[in-house]
This record gives sequence, C-alpha cells and structure tokens, in this order.
Amino acid sequence: MGAGGRMQVTTSSRKSGTEAIKRVPCEKPPFTLGDLKKAIPPHCFKRSIPRSFSYLICDIIIASCFYYVATSYFSLLPQTLSYLAWTLYWVCQGCVLTGVWVIAHECGHHAFSDYQLLDDIVGLTFHSFLLVPYFSWKYSHRRHHSNTGSLERDEVFVPKQKSAIKWYGKYLNNPLGRTVMLIVQFTLGWPLYLAFNVSGRPYDGFACHFHPNAPIYNDRERLQIYISDAGILAVCYGLYCYAAAQGIASMFCVYGVPLLIVNGFLVLITYLQHTHPSLPHYDSSEWDWFRGALATVDRDYGILNKVFHNITDTHVAHHLFSTMPHYHAMEATKAIKPILGEYYQFDGTPVFKAMWREAKECIYVEPDREGEKKGVFWYNNKL
Repeated sequence: MGAGGRMQVTTSSRKSGTEAIKRVPCEKPPFTLGDLKKAIPPHCFKRSIPRSFSYLICDIIIASCFYYVATSYFSLLPQTLSYLAWTLYWVCQGCVLTGVWVIAHECGHHAFSDYQLLDDIVGLTFHSFLLVPYFSWKYSHRRHHSNTGSLERDEVFVPKQKSAIKWYGKYLNNPLGRTVMLIVQFTLGWPLYLAFNVSGRPYDGFACHFHPNAPIYNDRERLQIYISDAGILAVCYGLYCYAAAQGIASMFCVYGVPLLIVNGFLVLITYLQHTHPSLPHYDSSEWDWFRGALATVDRDYGILNKVFHNITDTHVAHHLFSTMPHYHAMEATKAIKPILGEYYQFDGTPVFKAMWREAKECIYVEPDREGEKKGVFWYNNKL
C-alpha cells in the first residue's frame, strides 16, 4: 500500500500490477502501538512449547531425511544424475536449514516459549550448528530492533549518505558492478558482518561478534559472548571430526554448501526487509522507535514463505511485536493492516527482480526537502 498523493519513486508495479510504488508516510501516525495491540486477538501473543517444538522437529526430520538420502543413494547414481541430485539437495537443504535459523532467531527474541532458559538452550544449540554466535547476535539484533530506521544507531544495513559514498562508487553503479557487489554480499556478507561489522553501524574499536570485549556489548553481556564462542568451537570440532572420517569433500557437500545457501538467504531476506525505495530513514532530530519499526516492508517469497516460517511476509508485525511466535504472525498482520493503512508496506515484486531493483535504486539516502523534515532521508541512486 503506497502513500497516496506522495512522490512516486519508481515505476515498478506491485503484486496487483496496477499500483506504482510510492513513499510510505513519514509523519507520526494517527494510531498508537496500543491501538495495534488491541486489534490483535489475545491468543496471538501466547507462546506454546509443544507447537514451537513441532515446527523445529519437523524441520529437523526433513533435513535429516535429505541428509540420509544424499549420503546413502547419491553415490549410486550415474555421474550426470549425481550432479543434478546434489544441486537439488543443496537448494532444498539450504531452504530447510534457513527455517531452523528462523526458529533459533525467535529464541533470541524470547518468542519460542515462556521460559528464557529454554529459549536460550534451543537458540544456542541451533544457531551454533549454523555457525552463528547465539548470544552475540541476540544482543546486537535486539539493538537493531530498538533502533530500526535510525541513521546513527541502527545495527545493520545502515544506508550511507551521499557524502559517504567512496570515489569508486560511480564505477560500480552499472550492471556488472551491481552483479559483483550482490555476489559478494550474498556469499561473504554474513561472515563479514559477524567478524568485522561490515554494513553495520560504526563503533569505536574493533566491533566483532566473536570478541567478548567488543564495543557492541556491555559488561553484563560479555560472559555470554564466551558461551557463544564455545558453541561455535564445539560445532567446528564436530565438523573437523566429520571431515577426518568422511573427507573434506563430503563435509563440504552435505554441510558447507547448504550453509552458504542459508547465509545467502539470511542476507537476502534482511536486505529486502529494510531496503526499499518507499522506506524512510531518520536522523536523531526525527527518529522515534514507532516510526522506525514501521519503516520496513513485507515481501512475498511464494512457497518459501512457509518454509521460512513467514519471517518474510510478516516482518512489519515482527518489528512491532517481536516476542510474538511466528505461527501467529499472519493472523496478527491481517488484524493490524486496516489500522496501519498507508503505513503498511507490502511488495509482491518477484524476489530476484526486487533484489536487482533495490541494488540499482537504493544506493544512498538524502533529505529531499530543505524545509521541514530535514531529518527524514530517502533513497536515491544518482551519483
């Protein structure tokens, strides 16, 4: 839903194919968070341990079946069919493990159960399995939710202002340059963010998710960063033992490539949730939590919406009520859309088309008005 009467920023069509994308309102909304919460059925805020585990166990069973079939039968296939089978395995296993990643992410938001300890045990186990430092990312991600849309304090995919674009930026602003940047972003973006805070907010000092004394964390959180690192080291040791027994090639095929796909989907999903020509960003003179939380967009990934536990098409509701379990988010989104009106942003553009468009259109942000609302910034691409 676009902001009626506001400036059109692109001629791309929405899912209906008729309405052009327009800017979301940047003024303080005429409704409150309380109004939205009242519109949502109360049961949507209830977390169920059996139901939460049912999604996790289902994902584990499917991933285990994929692993069993791959390791037991692919070697029996003719070489040509074997290549095809492994390709299908990598894609399918990567998608399913992305769903596992989403459930572990919910644990970090205390959306899995009513018990924080249980959430942390489940989250630590399965994020570590996917080489994510659970507590480290839990705390930085919570700060992202606390500062969404802020140019100074948001944690990830913080857009640059035009003055911060490097001299070589104009040489990358072409199809070949965008292709290279997207490949790097979706293959190396996640580990580079964890290790070196690439695309994150600037900190004084070495901002690394594996470093307990990193400026990302306060003194109360540092012990848990050690626990996160211990979880990663335990999984790395397990992978070393597997490689020693089965070979590095086997480990790469059954685990390494699906993990790359998980990392790629994670970056893609996050990128498209927070990068869109219609979304505003705010400096400290204009930012507030509510408008920042609304400055995100729901996307349509087709059947993968279900595989990814609807993190893709209910992200607006997730930013407003992050402790809500994913299995209630669709109902909650439907309930709040009439109240949100033009403040709700959904884009049904096919994912890869949207990815290319955002990479082309959303290069930096700048204010477009010299008068009021100088602190509201919009995407532009003219270098």
